[in-house]
Amino acid sequence: MNPSVPAGDAPIPVSLLTGFLGSGKTTLLNHLIAQPEMKDTLVIINEFGEIGLDHLLVAHSQEDTVVEMSSGCLCCTIRGDLKKTLKDITWRFAEGGQRKFNRVVIETTGLASPVPILHTLMTDVFIASRYRLDGVIVTVDAVNGMATLDNHVEAVQQAAVADRLLLTKSDLADAAQLAQLRERLRALNPGARQLLPQHGKISPSELLDAGLFKPGEKMPDVARWLNEEAFAGKTAHDHHHHDHGHAHGHDHHDHGHDHHDHAHDVNRHDDHIRAFCFTFDEPIDPALFDEWLSLLVGFKGPNILRIKGILNLKGDDKPTVIHGVQHIFHPTATLPEWPSGDRRSRIVFITRDIERATIERSFDAFMQAQAIEQEERKKQQSAPYGY
Repeated sequence: MNPSVPAGDAPIPVSLLTGFLGSGKTTLLNHLIAQPEMKDTLVIINEFGEIGLDHLLVAHSQEDTVVEMSSGCLCCTIRGDLKKTLKDITWRFAEGGQRKFNRVVIETTGLASPVPILHTLMTDVFIASRYRLDGVIVTVDAVNGMATLDNHVEAVQQAAVADRLLLTKSDLADAAQLAQLRERLRALNPGARQLLPQHGKISPSELLDAGLFKPGEKMPDVARWLNEEAFAGKTAHDHHHHDHGHAHGHDHHDHGHDHHDHAHDVNRHDDHIRAFCFTFDEPIDPALFDEWLSLLVGFKGPNILRIKGILNLKGDDKPTVIHGVQHIFHPTATLPEWPSGDRRSRIVFITRDIERATIERSFDAFMQAQAIEQEERKKQQSAPYGY
C-alpha cells in the first residue's frame, strides 16, 4: 500500500522532461519557465555540462546551483544524487515553514534512458510518500528523429515510456518526413499524446497534469491516463478468451505485417518494442494476480519498460491502480470510487523483446494451473477422512 503522506500535504507532482541531445529540451524549458502557469514550480536539471538557462544566479552550494526566475520558479542544477536532492528540497526550498514550490519538473540528460529516474521516484519510501509521477515528457527532433531512433536505443526507450511526445522543429521538416516520424512514434507508443510545439513554444497546460490525478479534480481521469482507445481499433482482430473472461486487443507490432518494408534495416531498434493493452472482464483474484505479476517481472523485468493499469480485484468494491517500470512498482493506490460504470480491469504494457502472446500465454497458463490446484484442494477437503 502507499506509504502515508504527511497530514494535509498531498504528494507533489513530478514531470520528467527528457529527449535525445539536440531535440530542443532546453529551448522548451526556457519557454515554459516564463509562463505564469509554472509559478511555484521547482525545475531540477540533472544534466552534465553548462546550464542552458539565462537567469539571475542567486545562490551557490557545493552540490548544485540554484536559480530564481521572475516567473516564481526555482531552478536547481545538480551534479550529485537525485534521490538526496528530492529528499532535501522540501526543507531547503522553504520559507516560514512553508514549501516554496508545488510542482517539480526534472530535466534529465539526453544521453540515457529515463528509467533510472523513474526507479528513484518509485523505490524510496520517503520519496514515494511525498512525490507522484505526473508524466514523462519527451522531445523528438522532427528533422533528425528518424535517424536518431535508428541509431540510438536510448532515444527509443525515451519515446517508449513517454506520456507526451513533443515533435520539435516541425516547421523545418517536410510533410512526408513528419508523417513518417509520427506514424513510427505512434506504433512505438500509441498511448502517448503527440504535440507540435512551434519554435519551442507550447502551453504548459498541454504538458502538465498528464498523470492519473489532476489538482482540483475530485475524480481521477483514468481514461485519459491509460489512453486505452489509442490501443484499440488498430486492427479488427480483437478476440475473447471466454474461459477466463478477459479480452485482448492485438499487438500493434505484428512482425508478420507491419515491418516488412524495413526488415533489412538492422538499426531499427524500435522493432523490439511492443505496446498493447489487456482488458479483463471479470474481477481478478488479488493473490493470484500478484503472484503472476511477480513471476512475470521476475523473469522479464528488464524488458518490461512500463506497466500502468486499473484493476477490479475480487472482494474490493474500489479500483486499484498499478504503475511500474521494469521490475519496480510504485506503491499501489486505491481510488475512492470507479470513475465510470466500466469496471473492467485494463493494463497497458510497453515491452522490449516480449511478444504480446508471451504475456497472454503466461497469464492463461498460470490461471489454469491455479484453477486446477484449487479444484484439487476442494476435492481433498470434501473427501471422507482417510481417502
